[in-house]
Amino acid sequence: MPKKQRDRDGIYTRPDRPGFWGSWTDSSGRRRRRMFKAHTLTQARALLAAEKAAVEKALTLGYVPPTKDTFASITDRYLKHQKARLTPRSYQREDGIISSHLLPFFGAMQLAELRRADVQRYVTQRSGKASPASIVKEVNVIKHMLSLAVDWELIPVNHAHRVKGPKVAAGRVRYLQPTELRAVLEACPEWLRPIAGLAVSTGMRRGEILGLRWLDIDLKGNRIMLPQTKNGEGRIVYLNELAQQALGAVNGEGAKSSDRVFNESQMVGDYVTQTFARACRDAGITDFKFHDLRHTAASWMRMSGADIHTVAQVLGHKDLRMAARYQHLSPAFLSDAVKLLDSVFAEPKKLPGKKSVPRNLSSPQRHH
Repeated sequence: MPKKQRDRDGIYTRPDRPGFWGSWTDSSGRRRRRMFKAHTLTQARALLAAEKAAVEKALTLGYVPPTKDTFASITDRYLKHQKARLTPRSYQREDGIISSHLLPFFGAMQLAELRRADVQRYVTQRSGKASPASIVKEVNVIKHMLSLAVDWELIPVNHAHRVKGPKVAAGRVRYLQPTELRAVLEACPEWLRPIAGLAVSTGMRRGEILGLRWLDIDLKGNRIMLPQTKNGEGRIVYLNELAQQALGAVNGEGAKSSDRVFNESQMVGDYVTQTFARACRDAGITDFKFHDLRHTAASWMRMSGADIHTVAQVLGHKDLRMAARYQHLSPAFLSDAVKLLDSVFAEPKKLPGKKSVPRNLSSPQRHH
């Protein structure tokens, strides 16, 4: 009789589905289970022996044949891998991308047969239905999935690696002048001022601020230790005077170290954003959102002389291209930057006139 255990190599049966099933370990160490097209136990054992022989050959030659798994069959493994590395919100976004967009298109395809042209067809199909930024995110998920499939020795190469998504427009940059910022903060309700103040003084994201716990704050070291950010990694946020004032305005008396700094019922993401939008309208500030406080911090750091690498590190950007948008500078600062050249070209003070033009750069002389 076939075995009923499925945690080791062998043939077994299932009460819910008739037939013979095989269980074995593939060349990558992964437990494989599959129903065999066999009418007898002897046939099932022969098919299992063939699978195990292929595994031995792969281990001997050092070559793992491409998997016959479909795109859909590895999504659970991918999401399990990502869940341990992403914030809940980022994980939910990836799960939505896979279930709503990738599975309907790629689900039935064998992973080993998926080619660059297939991914390019997906980009073409999505164009016009979604924004370029959304399509780029979806393509990045495909690339990451196939990259992990290579690491897991399911496929030999990631054919989506060089697929180019649609061109994404430069990120929106809107920042406040100091007088505008003061007006907005005064228009904010008292509970919102520390949140807005911390955003504009550190460049922290809304979710990072609202998830902040007292144990994350090191007042002696003037820093905040963020355990996990949007990209799944921790980072250190250093506190300037304005940030210290913002935290000092929060009443933490009697709070436990594990309590959130901003834990009132109204201090949830959407309500914070909506209330801040009303404060901007009351202050006469148009086209400005809560996330633009992050732009404001980055822009003024840049205008005060911080290089783009430093700005990227402060904001927690892994990709320097993400921080490139924060090079936005005011006309006055650009004018001052150009004037810095005066110190380099201090002499001569005047550009040479016609008589001073070198002969080899002037019009050729006629010879008589």
